[in-house]
Amino acid sequence: MTAGYDAGRRRAAGTGRRPTRRRVALPPRTGVQPPRAIVRRSTESWALQSALERHGLGPVVGVDEAGRGACAGPLAVAACILRPGDARKFEGLTDSKLLTHEEREHFARVIKRRAVDWHVVLIDPPEVDRRGVHVANIDGMRRAVARLETRPGYVLTDGFPVSGFGVPALAVPKGDLAAACVAAASVLAKVTRDRLMADLHERRPEYRFDLHKGYCTPTHSAALAEHGPSDDHRFSFVNVAAAARGRSPGGLPAGVRHNGAVTVDEASAENGEADELVEFDSGPGSGLEDEPDVADEATPEGGEAR
Repeated sequence: MTAGYDAGRRRAAGTGRRPTRRRVALPPRTGVQPPRAIVRRSTESWALQSALERHGLGPVVGVDEAGRGACAGPLAVAACILRPGDARKFEGLTDSKLLTHEEREHFARVIKRRAVDWHVVLIDPPEVDRRGVHVANIDGMRRAVARLETRPGYVLTDGFPVSGFGVPALAVPKGDLAAACVAAASVLAKVTRDRLMADLHERRPEYRFDLHKGYCTPTHSAALAEHGPSDDHRFSFVNVAAAARGRSPGGLPAGVRHNGAVTVDEASAENGEADELVEFDSGPGSGLEDEPDVADEATPEGGEAR
């Protein structure tokens, strides 16, 4: 307690007022202060990428997948780096599920022409069955980022956190709506996969893959009941497993994981909405407990598009 404070207390005692403390000026700040990340409203879906770029954390890559909830066909995972300040060229770019087929095709052409870098990894049904769709999806994200020619400084994923990229990463809720680079990745993954499913329809027209893109719709279920599953189906999905058991005494192939299946209408299958609806088993043997730390380059894939 200082002498000045004691003197003030004695003077206050004679007047009946409460003693006051002397204000002492704080010393000036020293050292380097961290910069404040200001997200400008005008940039909208480019705000997060712009903030990271301004603070030296670019290039920023967005990662997303298509076909997670499908019971047939490959899982497509895309990574995309958009050019900073290129927002005007992508007016209207958003979550691929909210775009029409024509809009997705348009944006896919623009993205491939103007993006700094992009890559799409395809994971075939046997690998999805063997590893589980969640683990296969995460590993596909790591592969897509690792195979970019441009090394990113930051990774944005859609919805759930993913590690193992070798650079910082952030899970963005509704990332394909909030971050343009994630929306671009969702478009590339969706367009790439839809084209492959259209080609698959030419080889197996009885399943109508051109209509439902491999998702669990009434049309697809009827075809499964009539023709049974093909080699392009995911036997780890419960509806495919049930169709396989109904036609083969052997039942399921060895070593498959048990993934969920949700029946949707044709419109939800067309825009990929079923990917948001499906829930996966997280118990023992589901594959969720043994997520790899690094991408397994030796694991076979269904193919890649560049």
